[in-house]
Amino acid sequence: MYSANIDIKGALEDFILEGATFPYNCFVARLYNFCRSLGFEPGKILPSRAFCSDETQGYPSILLAKHFGAFPFNHGRVGGIVATDRHGPHADHGKDLLIIHASHVGYDPEDASFGHYHRSHTEHFETTPSCGKIDSVLKWYLQQYAFAKENIFLHRQDKDLLVTIDNQILNEDMKEGLFLYLDKLVKVGTHGEFRPRKSYSTSKCYVASPEFRELLGDAAWPGTGRHKIEAKLLPELFGFKRHLSGDPETHGLLEENLISPMPWIVSSKFPLLTAAQANTQVEFDRTYRTLVHAKGYQEKRVVFISGLNVSFPVKRTVHK
Repeated sequence: MYSANIDIKGALEDFILEGATFPYNCFVARLYNFCRSLGFEPGKILPSRAFCSDETQGYPSILLAKHFGAFPFNHGRVGGIVATDRHGPHADHGKDLLIIHASHVGYDPEDASFGHYHRSHTEHFETTPSCGKIDSVLKWYLQQYAFAKENIFLHRQDKDLLVTIDNQILNEDMKEGLFLYLDKLVKVGTHGEFRPRKSYSTSKCYVASPEFRELLGDAAWPGTGRHKIEAKLLPELFGFKRHLSGDPETHGLLEENLISPMPWIVSSKFPLLTAAQANTQVEFDRTYRTLVHAKGYQEKRVVFISGLNVSFPVKRTVHK
C-alpha cells in the first residue's frame, strides 16, 4: 500500500479516531444488523476474527459469538496480521461469511496516552506495551531515531545556517540503519555533490539547504552555540535500511507493513498507536486482494471489515 509515490503523511491522517469510535457492544450489534441488511441468514453466518492473541482481544470475540450465534473462526496472527492462508477453511465452514480484522492499542485515560496496558492478571498489575509484537519491531527503529536526534546539530556561522551530522549517520555503506535524505537537508554543489563546510574527527558540517530552512524556519537555528536537532528531525527528512525476515512467525509481514511509514511512526507522539493505524491500513489492502481471488469465497456473501481496537484499562479486583 505504501509506495514511493504515495503521500504517507496524508494516508495516515486519513485514519481518524476522534468522532469515529464507539463501544464494541454497539459496534457488533450494528455490524450484525448490517450483515442482515445484505441478506445474510440468521444462524448461517460464520464470523472470523483476525486479532492479535493479546488477552484484551477476548471481549470482542465473546460479543461476536453472542450476536452471531457462533464462536468466531480464527484468521489472526500476533501483531494484527491476517492469516490469508486460512481463507479456504473459513469459506468451507460457513454459508454467509464475515471477517473482522483489527490491530489494537492500549489507552490510558489518566494521562490520555496510547501504547500501554495495565495487565490485571499479573501479580503487581504491571503496565506493559499493549502489543508486545509491535513494540519489539519498533525498538530498533526508535533507537536509530534517538541516536540521530542526539547527533545532528543546528548552528550558525556569520550569516550561514549550518547542520553538523555524525559520520555514522552519513555512512552510505551501512547495510542497516537510519539514512538521511541529504539533498533535503544540505546545500548541493554545482555537480550534485555534498561538500562539507568543515570536517571534524567524528562529524561533518554543511550549509543548510533552502528546502530545509523553509521546512523548519530560520528561527529553529539557535542564535549562539549549537543545538541538537531533536524533534526537528522530521519524517520527511529520513528513511531506514533494514534486512527484513520473510518468516511470518518472527517480524515478517508486520515489519514489511511498517517500514515505509516508519519515519512517521518513530517521530509520532504515540508510536504504537501510529504503527497500529499503519498496519491496519496495509493489512486491509493486502487481505482484500487475496479475498478477491480466493476460490472458496466465490458465489458466497462475504463482508470484510478492518479497524482499530482501543483497549481501556480494567479496574483490578482484589480477592480476599
